[in-house]
Amino acid sequence: MDYVFIGKIVNTHGIKGELRIKSNFDKKDLVFKPNFKLYIGKTYDCEKIVSYRKHKDFDMVTFEGYDNINQVLKYLKMNVYAKRSDLELNDEDYVLQDLIDLEIKEDGEVLGKVREIVYNGSNILLQIEGNNNFYIPIKGNFIKKVNLAKKEIEVENARGLIL
Repeated sequence: MDYVFIGKIVNTHGIKGELRIKSNFDKKDLVFKPNFKLYIGKTYDCEKIVSYRKHKDFDMVTFEGYDNINQVLKYLKMNVYAKRSDLELNDEDYVLQDLIDLEIKEDGEVLGKVREIVYNGSNILLQIEGNNNFYIPIKGNFIKKVNLAKKEIEVENARGLIL
């Protein structure tokens, strides 16, 4: 997977070409900064960030070469991506979407697989599909170790989350 989903352009802001991005990306500090390249839409149009700021629940960016609202209207409602290689993640690091399809194991027993990342406002949850479907919060003490090479997540006390 060369591109990592960052968010979606939901609107413009003002008349000078600023875009409003709705993003739940877990490593925003690696992405939303001047000179970082974002890739827009299905054709992955490459655009370089000139400015960034937070505004309420949104990430606001302007791109190089755009200074008018009419120039950026083409990007409305489009998905925003970053190149995985541009994130400069170390071997132990990952983004949340890397967890999809990993097996959940507790004491050697497979409880299920991660099917989706759910953003519920106060916490981020892993939706687990197995004999019983359940959710594991990212924050907290449930996740002991993520092993991307083995495609598994070691958890503890997760059986108590199964309904």
